[in-house]
Amino acid sequence: MTRAAPALFIAFEGPEGAGKSTQVATLARRLLEAGRDVVVTREPGGTPAGDRIRDVVLDPSLEIAPLAEFLLYAAARAQHVQERIRPALERGATVLCDRFAASSVAYQGYGRGLDPSWVREVNARATDGLTPDATVLLDVPSDVGMGRIAARGATDRLERADLAFHRRVRDGFLTEASVRGDWIVVNAANDASEVADAVWRALRPRLGAAEPGATENA
Repeated sequence: MTRAAPALFIAFEGPEGAGKSTQVATLARRLLEAGRDVVVTREPGGTPAGDRIRDVVLDPSLEIAPLAEFLLYAAARAQHVQERIRPALERGATVLCDRFAASSVAYQGYGRGLDPSWVREVNARATDGLTPDATVLLDVPSDVGMGRIAARGATDRLERADLAFHRRVRDGFLTEASVRGDWIVVNAANDASEVADAVWRALRPRLGAAEPGATENA
């Protein structure tokens, strides 16, 4: 008899150029092959309203004050949780999210200079207390990550910030990981396939995941 996998919420975090979208897609494929119901989403965005907000906060032609920037992210996050993430978890899906609340702590807290504790408090209200079951921090040195971004061509408003900002963001993520012992930190400077294997190995105990194609028996 096949045992249904529990609903899980997994967030991928990291500085620019860490390869989050690639790793989310790779993990989603592996979980789908293992027979899981998987929902892939992202922040900012994930809903029609969130995607509109994403267009604003990432528009390189706009100047947005740090507080306004964070509140826009928080608004998108509140909509995201209510409209997409909670319903998926309630039906038993595994939700993979490219960025979640910790990104605001790193970017608008450590990066922009807002009080990280206050950012966490607003996040808690915006998410109605929802937190990931697992957080994967894909860590990459700021100069390496920004080099990858530059090689892609067009950049958004956050990607255009100076290197000092991106170093503060990375330090913020690492600080958060150091005080939250349940985070999984993966060296994302390695080849994408090596990173994917490291993510899979680290998450398997939490997922109770069999290899793709295998069957879990009760």
